[in-house]
Amino acid sequence: MGRSCDRRWAVLVAASGQVLDRLRAGSHGRRHPWKGTASYYDIVVDGSRNAGAAWYYPEPKEAATEIKDRVAFWKGVRVSEAKA
Repeated sequence: MGRSCDRRWAVLVAASGQVLDRLRAGSHGRRHPWKGTASYYDIVVDGSRNAGAAWYYPEPKEAATEIKDRVAFWKGVRVSEAKA
């Protein structure tokens, strides 16, 4: 389901409805020299918030087009298939 990105502790997954439903806008963004500007999000699961634990590049630069529509996670987040 996921794919590693350039940091050992991050995983990239497709920005599906199940993923996006758990994200809340964070308080900051960060500019990366060849990827573009990242938007950070808090993850909310069962009422618990993990601040800044997800990010994505809404408009990545040409050198990083493979990360378009992907969300990266860290800070202890484990991504798994949803249970039916």
